[in-house]
Amino acid sequence: MKWFLTIWAVPVFLLAAWYGLSYHDMSFGLFILSRDLHDMVFEIYGKILGMEPETIPPLVAKAILFDMLLIMAFVLFFRRLKPRERLARLFNRRKTVI
Repeated sequence: MKWFLTIWAVPVFLLAAWYGLSYHDMSFGLFILSRDLHDMVFEIYGKILGMEPETIPPLVAKAILFDMLLIMAFVLFFRRLKPRERLARLFNRRKTVI
């Protein structure tokens, strides 16, 4: 399960890091992190998909969120976690001070 989560999380993290750095033009001298490449990539994707380049990042964010929910459901199913029991244990851990 650990490898499955790693294989899923690394590309998502790299995509988010690239998007954040290139959106704010923090290139550190690398063309791959420049705003010019950022705009070019989304322009190409926009032409391929037939939509405005500005609408693609929110769609990608929604897809990642949906994917994250599926992954969490998958992990919870295979670990057989019971959410109500976890919440009950979490709230019963409070220490009372007299």
